[in-house]
Amino acid sequence: MADKVLIVDDDPAICKLLEKVMKSNGLETTLAASGAEALSVLKNHTFDVILMDVMLGDMEGFEVIQKIRGQGLNTPIMIVSGRNEDYDSLYGLSIGTDDYITKPFRPVVLGAKVKALIRRDKNFSQNTADTLICGPFTYDTTSMRFYKDGEELILSSRESALFLMFLRHPGQVFTKDMIYEQVWGTLIAVDDNAIMVYINRLRGKIEDDKQNPKHIITLRGLGYRFVP
Repeated sequence: MADKVLIVDDDPAICKLLEKVMKSNGLETTLAASGAEALSVLKNHTFDVILMDVMLGDMEGFEVIQKIRGQGLNTPIMIVSGRNEDYDSLYGLSIGTDDYITKPFRPVVLGAKVKALIRRDKNFSQNTADTLICGPFTYDTTSMRFYKDGEELILSSRESALFLMFLRHPGQVFTKDMIYEQVWGTLIAVDDNAIMVYINRLRGKIEDDKQNPKHIITLRGLGYRFVP
């Protein structure tokens, strides 16, 4: 059975192009011309990925995404926007989107990104309730212990919270604010250097060479991304 994509865009020409790209990648498509229509469709149907425009006629795509995540739906979401602003991409990531691509886009790049999102989500879903597996890393949810290639990693409570955040969202970009909120539970009163300190400590325990990290990648001006 083909994977399913929900396309949310109020521009018929863009919808037609997105539909063509998805079908050329063997994916089934459903179209929604507004935020309200998208939310209505999602009440009765499930999808493997959602392509979301930012500027919709009835509401912003960001608002739709917040409603989707507020309903507990973890379907991968990619923003497809004509606005090429860093704020938009960072804000989108902060509210639960998984990727961001701007118009005009290269169809082959969009297709590859969508299939990668679907593949990542399916790999995550296949983990058992007791074990989270991500590349060479394993997290035992019962004992709350981390392993790399079968060898236990000895992490502090803060390092554990940081690493678990990365393991649960491989490939996602995390800004400093997102890390503050998920690891420290706050958006304020945390020294900027604190994140760098814990990132370096974690690299020292999970990387083969922390001076040339392959798993926790720094994205200048954006934040960090975990590559399993």
